[in-house]
Amino acid sequence: MLAEMIQRLFERQLDLAVQARAREGEWLADLWAEVAEMGLPLALLSEDEGGFGLSPAETGEVLRQLGLHAVPLPLAETMGANRLLAKAGLPLADGPAGLARADDLTVEHGRIKGMVHRVAWGADLDCLALAVGDQLYRVPRSGWSVAEAGTALNFHPRPTLLIDCEITDSAPLPNCPLAEGATLRAFQIAGALEAALDMTLDHTATRVQFGKPLQKNQVVQHELAKLAGELACATAAADLAAEALERGEVLGVAAGSLRAREAASAGAAIAGQMHGAIGFTREHRLHLYTTSLYTWRDEFGGQVMWAKLLGKAAIDAGSAGYWPMVTEL
Repeated sequence: MLAEMIQRLFERQLDLAVQARAREGEWLADLWAEVAEMGLPLALLSEDEGGFGLSPAETGEVLRQLGLHAVPLPLAETMGANRLLAKAGLPLADGPAGLARADDLTVEHGRIKGMVHRVAWGADLDCLALAVGDQLYRVPRSGWSVAEAGTALNFHPRPTLLIDCEITDSAPLPNCPLAEGATLRAFQIAGALEAALDMTLDHTATRVQFGKPLQKNQVVQHELAKLAGELACATAAADLAAEALERGEVLGVAAGSLRAREAASAGAAIAGQMHGAIGFTREHRLHLYTTSLYTWRDEFGGQVMWAKLLGKAAIDAGSAGYWPMVTEL
């Protein structure tokens, strides 16, 4: 039911003109007001915490909707930040929120100072759930300024923030924001791949070359099957990451996140190739998804960090412990 409500909202509100405005850096205040009125920023919390008390399956479907519609708001980040803040017993965000980790910040004399790079929609956030070491800090909007503008591959804002804030709300870190964010991105990747597959199926069924639709060519059918396989892998990988996050097992998050990121790379390439030159243009709707896939693939740790973590665990396990490590993920 909730996923259907989200789908109707974004189908009604997110046309290409609105997406183009967001790609120019415009904050979509009216759309945020609607998602806030629906209670979506608190959706991942339990009912006792003021949320919806969703099942794991419902949670996954809601998060996939954010990728399926390439939502140009930090809604996934806000959901994750509120879940993290709630687990830590800190005040929830009053508006849009961000997730970040920056272990090179200075924490002394009751203040936290330093730079946090590439924060999604950083200038428009209400607060930041920021991890430094083993502590989680809730940094309000008054605690930072924009040090440098920046954008992601999908053209959405990713500024660098200069933090200079008195510490008022902090607690031991319940989960790393990178693990939280990586899990969110895995679900968004799965949703975006679903949209890319649907568009690619439609394009290859209607585009005629040499007297027949592209989809009638065996080589195209093979590529479509590969794209569907990447979607299936990303969906399963996101579920794996979510289950591991709930148990507090970072290796499971690493495995699920990494596989979803690999699917983002492969799936975006196949969809772009099947669309031909038109798929690479900014005017085509596919471009919303391929650029988002590449953006989400590289955020909250990126492929290298999670691959190194898994690789080190495999080496440490040794020949006797490797297979048990894999099967326990």
